[in-house]
Amino acid sequence: MRIHEESYGKGASKAHTYLGNGYVIVVMDDPELLPNEAFLIENGKHDTVVQVRTQYQHAIQATFRAAVERATGRKVIGFASMTSVDEHPFVAEIFKLE
Repeated sequence: MRIHEESYGKGASKAHTYLGNGYVIVVMDDPELLPNEAFLIENGKHDTVVQVRTQYQHAIQATFRAAVERATGRKVIGFASMTSVDEHPFVAEIFKLE
């Protein structure tokens, strides 16, 4: 959550972490939108916000991978990120562990 807040300048209302079967899944409910993101969504550009956030997450994934590796003591061998800005927005980060 701290990395998300530092990289976006905003946080989320809640974060949930699930660990099991070789995966770490982090789900953040109600991510706070940046003013430009809120404007785009209000003007029907949901896909643009999702696309930019997805690209950004993949660009900074090394930071997220390192945090998960420190926390679990295991190597991250796969990463996926998903953002939903629809009626009940959330962000999901999925890490596959070695």
